[in-house]
Amino acid sequence: MAEAEPSELTTYRIHRVMAEAWSHTALRDSLQVVADGVVELVGFGVAALSVLHDTGELEVVAVGGDDSAREELLGTFSPMAGLAEELAVAEHWGPRLRFVPHERLSSAVGTIGWVPQYEPVDSPDAWHPLDLLIALITDADGVVRGTMSVDLPDDGLRPGAERRRQLETYAEQAGRAILTAVERARLSERVRLADAARKVVREASGQLSTDALLDAAKEAVVDGFDIQGLWLHTFDADGDGPGRLHSSDGAQLRLEPEMVALGEKIARACWAEQRTLVVSPRREDWLLAPAEHEAVCDYLASVAVTSVMVVPLGAGQECSGLLALTRDDSDPDWSDAEATAALDIGHDLGRALLNARLFERERRLVDELQALDAYKSRLIATVSHELKTPLSTVVGHVEMLGMDPDLSSRGRTSVDAIGRGASRLHHLVDSLLMLAKVGDPHNVLDPAPVDLGAALRETAQLLEVQAETRGVVLDVDLPEAPVLALGDQDELDQLCTNLVSNAVKYSVAGGRVELGVRRVAHGPDVCVELWVTDHGIGISEVDQEQLFGEFFRSTNPVAVAQPGTGLGLTIVARIVERHRGRIDVRSVLGEGTTFRVELPAAPG
Repeated sequence: MAEAEPSELTTYRIHRVMAEAWSHTALRDSLQVVADGVVELVGFGVAALSVLHDTGELEVVAVGGDDSAREELLGTFSPMAGLAEELAVAEHWGPRLRFVPHERLSSAVGTIGWVPQYEPVDSPDAWHPLDLLIALITDADGVVRGTMSVDLPDDGLRPGAERRRQLETYAEQAGRAILTAVERARLSERVRLADAARKVVREASGQLSTDALLDAAKEAVVDGFDIQGLWLHTFDADGDGPGRLHSSDGAQLRLEPEMVALGEKIARACWAEQRTLVVSPRREDWLLAPAEHEAVCDYLASVAVTSVMVVPLGAGQECSGLLALTRDDSDPDWSDAEATAALDIGHDLGRALLNARLFERERRLVDELQALDAYKSRLIATVSHELKTPLSTVVGHVEMLGMDPDLSSRGRTSVDAIGRGASRLHHLVDSLLMLAKVGDPHNVLDPAPVDLGAALRETAQLLEVQAETRGVVLDVDLPEAPVLALGDQDELDQLCTNLVSNAVKYSVAGGRVELGVRRVAHGPDVCVELWVTDHGIGISEVDQEQLFGEFFRSTNPVAVAQPGTGLGLTIVARIVERHRGRIDVRSVLGEGTTFRVELPAAPG
């Protein structure tokens, strides 16, 4: 091969090769074009391009020329430290070119990785199969970013001075193409992975179910990382089980307990180190013992997977699971940018998983409380129904005894006492039945228009005798037109009865109870407001905090002296809640109390 300055045509062809490399968006395609161009233009049978990763390993990403060299070298890793050791005794043939004669190599075959099978020509300058010629690809700061190595010169000779200068020129121009392609690919990769991370965060953060969260995350990660598949293992939140396994294709994963335990060990170690772990037969890892590494690789081979990146999931100090991203022989090896993005996603998914688990735990607690509340309502209803029949029998016989003309004075006193007690029990049973009805979450409200004014008027008429007996005046303020609320007739009648009877009971002799109803507009919404005001003993601020609790009785001795079950206002509050209304209490001790209830108005 003639040793001469590159011609204008040759320079044009080099620029054409570089332009072709730059036109590719994928790093490996671009570098393959460069490797093929070096073989074509420089006159060597093999050209191999390697990229230096942040892990300190050189990965062969493109091989031009010899097919056997490509098959053996492509995708392999070698430590940069080992190459640097060999280059320490190299001849400097220019700013980039380093030549190590075979007689100086300390571990030639291990460093070179591929040795051509051919006989050197009969010349003092003959190229030896173990000779090493490498160009160091550096960035603007002089940092090594990769290498270009050549082998098998077409004339079988070690390059002379002029050809070395030619190689240096080619290495410089090819290096520019490599650095440009690498930077473009890294930028494209960062954009792609950032989009994947944002998609994961966006879709995962809105999911309050663990299963829905994992489904959203699996699809986003598979699309964003261009991977063969995904396995996801969530550790049991309570520590009393193996957790759950998921796969991107929905297949049921079956792992031996030893492999599950090893996966958890890897995830927790990765979370502690804030790193990912790549396991592959083609490379060593930083964590596993040789036997563990072999066991994982054997399992990967059994499911047609070449390599796996293990990504820990967690939040704070807690590791909650792992992502296992898988690739096969047709996929590229893992990049540093992918490892960084995957670790960020592990943080985001860990936080989302923690929130989903907290929500599910709260939901289970709410479901348990609702079930308990429903059970309590059923129990109260059952007991009340069982009491009602014998109690009615007692009341009937008491009435019969009271009509007996031969009953003695002492007997009549006893019968009257039994009658009062039976009446109080009857009232308690009715209250318990109503409490069970309005407190049962399975008892769905079927609302209909109810004239709340008419209900309040009827209540006043029913309690008029009780009010007169206590010396209390009922002042009813009702409009002429019906005031229709949307609700259940029986429950709203009970609401009116409980509020007005309480107001009468806790008023003083000569007092007044004011009650009324009206329609009120709150912007576009219209509601019905009912109010009951007394000027009686009032309610302390301490008692107001527990006023609607079941069986609550006031701490005021005057109020305690009045008979009651402590369920009246509880029933009122439950009815208001079921009707999607609101209740407000304003009271001053010794001055009186006002209850205001707002309920949805019926249309029309």
